[in-house]
Amino acid sequence: MLVYPSSMPVSNRALHTLSDALRRHRKNLGSRWRRLPPGQQALLVLAYLNKGETYTALACGFGIGTTTVFRYVREGVDVLAAAAPSLDEALGVARRKAFVILDGTLLAIDRVGMGSGYDRAFYSGKHKRHGVNVQVLADPAGRLVWASPALPGARHDMGAAREHGLIDALSEHAIQVVADTAYQGGGPAIRVPQRRRRLDPDTGRYRPLSQAQKQVNVAHARQRGPGERANAQLKSWQVLRKIRSCPKRATALVQAVMVLIQAR
Repeated sequence: MLVYPSSMPVSNRALHTLSDALRRHRKNLGSRWRRLPPGQQALLVLAYLNKGETYTALACGFGIGTTTVFRYVREGVDVLAAAAPSLDEALGVARRKAFVILDGTLLAIDRVGMGSGYDRAFYSGKHKRHGVNVQVLADPAGRLVWASPALPGARHDMGAAREHGLIDALSEHAIQVVADTAYQGGGPAIRVPQRRRRLDPDTGRYRPLSQAQKQVNVAHARQRGPGERANAQLKSWQVLRKIRSCPKRATALVQAVMVLIQAR
């Protein structure tokens, strides 16, 4: 099998963050010997997360067994996920911002083959594919503040945000939020675009937006636009473009990637 050098757009700081976390983890476990030192294990985990490399390819490149790669990757992901900021910590950051941007994103997964009912819970009618729903908070510059645990993709954004306690927490702390129409009715702290009003329920006609309302929507879209960068940051990591592991591991993967993004 051929082996070749490659690169990935990940900072040295992210590598050092994971290496230090693995070194502390091994010390707590009392590990005396491993096939790879912490720095090499960290590099292996980053290659899996950022490049989406298979266990077989990583095993060949690092000169270890496929089972060892599986254990090292799982260990590294769990160590990172344990360091992810909680919602309370994220709200502490959000309170120092003029406003935050709330948005939901669907992370694609392989179709779940555990019965039709279980499979249906992960199918998003909006996106026409299976996935998991992740709620994302970003600052006005588009920097990732927090990413929620993953829920089945059939969940509506508002329902998912309420289940995480996000809507109540943002209202309680009076944090100004910019969001899309999926969060309509989320309370006075959440600003959404102006919507057309139905004139006649029988004909289905709508009252057009006034010029002032259109201008408000344009300004709102400019504020909300940077929030898409946070979603793009998550999906720039190949492992989250299509999650091929069990959906129950999606939360750990999202939290691990979040820690690495914030370490830049």
